[in-house]
Amino acid sequence: MTIGAGRSSVVVPRNFRLLEELERGEKGIGDGTVSYGMDDGDDIYMRSWTGTIVGPHNSVHEGRIYQLKLFCDKDYPDKPPSVRFHSRINLTCVSHETGVVEAKRFDKLTNWQREYTMEDILSQLKKEMAAPHNRKLVQPPEGTFFE
Repeated sequence: MTIGAGRSSVVVPRNFRLLEELERGEKGIGDGTVSYGMDDGDDIYMRSWTGTIVGPHNSVHEGRIYQLKLFCDKDYPDKPPSVRFHSRINLTCVSHETGVVEAKRFDKLTNWQREYTMEDILSQLKKEMAAPHNRKLVQPPEGTFFE
């Protein structure tokens, strides 16, 4: 996040940015169908996060709850986090073997910008679930997980 006033701009440090995201995630987002928080409250580097997406209506995902893992390396937010589904899912941008969201197949990661957030990623993944090319794909049994 860059805050600009005239010609100068200030880049918000990584940990401040992550604290802002944590606060927003804890307050709940929008309609409550997307949420996220830290895996380990003792992780002073704030690297490991858990996300949840409730499947969108009028899709094969409706009523399902998907769990994801997000990892914010030292370069976040300059570089995107790695994102992996823990819950098994069949989406065109997700590896069928590992659950990893493949950056080259997911626009938010391919065209990452510093102002994007984990919330943006989760919201976009939810939109992907409802997209015509994904919304009717046969899904693995509910309650199954990637290793």
